[in-house]
Amino acid sequence: MDLLVVALWSFAVAVAGGIAGLVLGNLRLPVELQFSSTAAAGAGANVAISAASAFTASIAHWRGGRIEWRLFWLMAPPSLLGGIAGGLLSGLLPQRLLLTLISLVVLYGAVELTRHRRREEPAEPPSGGRWVAISIAFAVGVLGGLVGLILGTLRLPAMVKWLGTAPKAAVGTNAATGVVVGVGGLIGHLAGGVEWSLLAAGCAGAVPGAYLGAHLTGRLDDDALLKAIAAILVVAGLSLAVQAIVG
Repeated sequence: MDLLVVALWSFAVAVAGGIAGLVLGNLRLPVELQFSSTAAAGAGANVAISAASAFTASIAHWRGGRIEWRLFWLMAPPSLLGGIAGGLLSGLLPQRLLLTLISLVVLYGAVELTRHRRREEPAEPPSGGRWVAISIAFAVGVLGGLVGLILGTLRLPAMVKWLGTAPKAAVGTNAATGVVVGVGGLIGHLAGGVEWSLLAAGCAGAVPGAYLGAHLTGRLDDDALLKAIAAILVVAGLSLAVQAIVG
């Protein structure tokens, strides 16, 4: 019954997240921790499920032409290194403080997206965009590895605001980059153990859910997509805040 609950919840979360190019592992994490033997094992399973979900969504985004490959290859290596480093360092920092800071950044990202206005022409990336992208990728990778999340909720708003990425391209590229963060996080968590049964159940629900959600992305225009992303970010940010409070 526990594994069935994990599978069904993972499916529902993946559908909602796939629409916005997010896997929303922070909404799945409390359920994983509830049924895991240890917090570290649950976090390891969660980040692996996120990687599988993001990979599935990325296939649909790739077919829909929503992945900016030049940006992906720029962000992938630092994302992998950051995820591994964060996974290895997991448990050394106060988790409540970390979750509180992440929740604030996620909520801020939602506010920024609601203020975003669609441009007639694509915006040029700001000066130093290459190093901004690398810094964002590595920092989000480290944070994600620490808490067992791939944190597309942090990376996606940054791609839109700081890199000038079009919303639909940001959705697809964010999902593809999340795969790399998830792989790095899993590698970092292997030493502390992974709850493999929960990983299998979560993937059984998350993979088809992510595929379905990603196919719905192309049916929304940029304004509607940004509103959907912002709404999901609010839920994700509040969820993280609750987790920080109750532990």
